[in-house]
Amino acid sequence: MTESTDFAASTAPADVVRRQYLASAVDDLDALRATLAPDVEWTEMAGFPLAGTYRTPEGVTSNVMEQLGKEWDGWTAHDDTYVVDGENVVVLARYTAVNKATGKPIDVRVAHHFVVRGGLIVRFEQFVDTALVRSAMND
Repeated sequence: MTESTDFAASTAPADVVRRQYLASAVDDLDALRATLAPDVEWTEMAGFPLAGTYRTPEGVTSNVMEQLGKEWDGWTAHDDTYVVDGENVVVLARYTAVNKATGKPIDVRVAHHFVVRGGLIVRFEQFVDTALVRSAMND
């Protein structure tokens, strides 16, 4: 087996999370949904434009990723550092994008907490400076 095949099939929590970031970066929503458990709970932080908890892979992609694509050009989560403890994966990252309405860019630090069980993401929680994101959305 090649390394890429191992990575693609790996159920290791960090590998599952990394596949989610890679799929998101190229707008491959089918691949992204494939990393999510059927009963996933995905929470965008209070104060974030898409604040709330979304369930099901389709619910997550339609209410989060597709909405980000409507409001931002080039929305990308850059995963920098992984901290893994069993089924818990914390990723220190940053968001970059340009707001379509204002033309203002963002480059915001963020932390994501994932819980991975059985090779699928069952829970996600976002921590981000929501004021910086909202500032880019206002003229």
